Amino acid sequence: MSAPASGATAQQTVGYARRLGAWDASMVVVGGVIGSGIFLTPAVIARQTGSDTELLIAWVIGGALALIGALCYAELGARRPAAGGGYVNLREAFGLIIAFIYGWNMLVVNYSGSLAAVATVFVHYAAAAFGIELADARPYAVASIVFLAGINWFGIRAGAFTQNLLTVLKLLAVAALIAIGLIARGAPPPVAPPSAFNPLALGGVLLPVLFSYGGWAYANNIAGEIREPQRNLPRALVFGMLLVAACYLLVNLAYLAVLGHAGLAASKAPAADLMRHVLGEPGARLIAAGIAISTFGFCNISLIGAARVFQAMGADGVFFRVAGRLHPRWRTPNIALLMLAGWACVLALTGTFDQLLNYSTTGDWLGYAAVVATLFWYRRAGATDAAPFRAPLYPLLPLVFLAAVLWVVAITIWHHPGDAGMGALITLAGLPVYFVWRRLLDR
Repeated sequence: MSAPASGATAQQTVGYARRLGAWDASMVVVGGVIGSGIFLTPAVIARQTGSDTELLIAWVIGGALALIGALCYAELGARRPAAGGGYVNLREAFGLIIAFIYGWNMLVVNYSGSLAAVATVFVHYAAAAFGIELADARPYAVASIVFLAGINWFGIRAGAFTQNLLTVLKLLAVAALIAIGLIARGAPPPVAPPSAFNPLALGGVLLPVLFSYGGWAYANNIAGEIREPQRNLPRALVFGMLLVAACYLLVNLAYLAVLGHAGLAASKAPAADLMRHVLGEPGARLIAAGIAISTFGFCNISLIGAARVFQAMGADGVFFRVAGRLHPRWRTPNIALLMLAGWACVLALTGTFDQLLNYSTTGDWLGYAAVVATLFWYRRAGATDAAPFRAPLYPLLPLVFLAAVLWVVAITIWHHPGDAGMGALITLAGLPVYFVWRRLLDR
C-alpha cells in the first residue's frame, strides 16, 4: 500500500499557518520536557546510585542521549516540516501500519495518559500552593484539560502565547530552586546509607532519567506551523535541550547541596524538602506553585502537539475522518483536540492512567527509537539531497541512540516483565484495530 497524501494537502483545503518563530519553538521544546519529573525523579535516581558522582553521571548520560535524539529529530523535522512529526516520518519510511501503531500508542496511552496524569499532579500542587486540601482532584483535573483545550481552539498563537508565558514562569521557578539550593548549601547529616551502585544496572537507573528528559518530539509535531522550519526547528531543538540539560544538572547539584545524597534518596518530594529546609513552610508552598505552573505548561504543550498527530492520522484515514479537518478560521485541529481532551478526561476521571503509564514507559522510548531509525531511510532515499540540516557524526549518533534505548528497554523488561508485557499487548491490540478500520473505510 502506498503512503497516502499528507493531511494538510489531499484531505482538506484549509492548511496550517506558519505563525511560530524560533523562540516559540524553543519554548515548546523546554515546556514539553520540563514537567514534574525533575522535581520528583532525582530521589528515585539517588536510591539507585551509591554516590553524588554516580547520580550526576546518570543525569549527564541521559542528557547526552536526549541531545542526540533531538539532533536526529532536528534533521527529520528539517526534511519533513509537517504536522504530525514522527508519525509522518514513520509513514514515509516504514509504511502506514507502523505509523498507525505509533499513533495508536500515543492516543490510547502515552499522550492521553500523560495529559491525565500531569493534570492531576497540577491540581495537587496548585492546592498545596494555596494551602487547600482536596478530597477529590479528578474534577479539577478535567476542568484544567477542558480549559486548555478551549484556549488552543482559537489558533496556534493563543496556545503559543500561553505556552511561552508558562515556560518562562517554570524556568524562573527552576532558577529559584537552583539559586536557593546552591546558596544555602550545607547538607544535613545522612539519614540512611544509599544502596551500593551496580554498574551493570545502569540501564535501570537511566530509565527514569530518560523519562524526565523526554518530550522534545512535541516540537516536530507542530513543524507545520513554524516559520522557516529548516532553520528554526533545529535551532529550537538544540538550544532547548541544552538549556534543559543545564537546568537538570544544576537542580541536582542544588538537591545534593542541601539534602545530601542520602537525604535525597529518602525524600518523596525533594524540591519541597529543599525549600522547606531553607525557607520553612512558605518555601515549600512557593515551590508547589512553581511545580503547578510547570505541570500546567506541560499539559498545554501536550494538547498542542498530540492533536497534530491525530489530525494527520484522521487525514490519512486511520483515525476518524472528521479529526483530519482544520477549523476554517483558526486553522487548528479542533476536532482532534476535542477527542484527545475527551479521552484524557475519561482517564483522569477513572484514575486508570497510573497503570497505563507504567505499561507505556518503555513503549514511549521505543517510539523515539523507531522515529530516529527513519533517519537511515531518509539518508539512503535522498543520498544526493542537500538537506537543510544534517545530524552530525552520522551514522554514529543515531546508532548510539538506538543501542542505548534498546539496552535500557531490555533491562527494564528484565526487571519489570509484567508491565512490559502489558505494554506489548496494548501495542499489538492496535493491529486488529488498524485492519478493521481500513476495511470499514474501503467499503
